[in-house]
Amino acid sequence: MPADFKILIINDDGYNAKGLRELVEIMRPYGTLTIVSPKTHQSGMSVAVSIGDRVIAYKKIKEEEGATWHYLDASPASCVKFALDQIYPDRKCDLVVCGINHGSNAAVAANYSGTMGAAEEAAINGIPSIGVSLCEYGDDINFSKVKRYFPSIFERLMNNMPERKGISYNINFPPSDVPVAGVKVCHSGYGYWIEEFEPWMVPGRSTEEGERLFVMRGRFVDGHPAEDRLADHHAIEDGFISITPQTFDRTDHKEAERLSRIMDVEF
Repeated sequence: MPADFKILIINDDGYNAKGLRELVEIMRPYGTLTIVSPKTHQSGMSVAVSIGDRVIAYKKIKEEEGATWHYLDASPASCVKFALDQIYPDRKCDLVVCGINHGSNAAVAANYSGTMGAAEEAAINGIPSIGVSLCEYGDDINFSKVKRYFPSIFERLMNNMPERKGISYNINFPPSDVPVAGVKVCHSGYGYWIEEFEPWMVPGRSTEEGERLFVMRGRFVDGHPAEDRLADHHAIEDGFISITPQTFDRTDHKEAERLSRIMDVEF
């Protein structure tokens, strides 16, 4: 990669997240870094953007050798838009890397993920993008597994990038206590959540008359065939680092083909 290689780094856990700091250290050897992170935790925002008349706070936090840090009080996808509009004068960087996310973005979780929403926004703008997640939650996660294995994965991806635009790569690492069995190129798995809303009591918090409080948690139900071990969440269960190439084209091409035969009539 050239010396002036420009890398935009985004996350959805906020600018103080440990995963973001770890990713910056991993990426330092590869180019000039610009970090634009949400001011507050923005998980579950998908590709939502902060549109309309809402005023958005921005701050340049610090500048250090090879990296500048910023926060934006907006969604991760908005952070990508802001960087392209306000920080890069030619509206271009060479690569967007998102993460390291605290928690899995495998299976249908990728559809809700602010991390992958930022990666998708980059892909929409024709910029290669990578989302990196560790399937473990908490503020004091051990990211040594990502630090050990991600550089070689990253270098191989960058040395074999396709000419076709619009692709993002969703990379998920097994939890830190699970030995790595290898790397698998996967497809998105399927599952869903049940029992998602739990009643919640906040001592001392008053509510409007008739109002109740809930917290969203839930339990994941695996709806994918167990024998399909190339589903990303199954690969992670087997100890593999999963790489799932994704695109913002949400067309169901098989259904479009079937439907075109049905609709091939004259009126």
